[in-house]
Amino acid sequence: MYDGKVVLCGANSYEEKYYLNPDFEQLPDDVKNELKIMCVLYVHDVGGILTLVFEEDGELCFGVSTEEFDPMFDEIGSQLKIKQLQREKQDLLQALQLYYKVFFLGEEINSEE
Repeated sequence: MYDGKVVLCGANSYEEKYYLNPDFEQLPDDVKNELKIMCVLYVHDVGGILTLVFEEDGELCFGVSTEEFDPMFDEIGSQLKIKQLQREKQDLLQALQLYYKVFFLGEEINSEE
């Protein structure tokens, strides 16, 4: 059903915009708000464009891009910020991956007890 990469959300420091994929509108408001805050604060701190993307296997990855020759983008700060977000938002990111795998890829949850 979903082949390739699927963008969950993103923020753009150049246009000062935030984007949430309409396919994820059914997420709880607190999750959507947390995603928005996380993305907007990221681009506010380091610049560029941040996207959260589900890979084909359901892995949620951070994608970063910049306009060509952007002297304001902080590449080292970007890498550090992503590592910080992966640590601090680990539960949220894992829950979103599980949500995607179950509701979009149709995988079943195996409960090993």
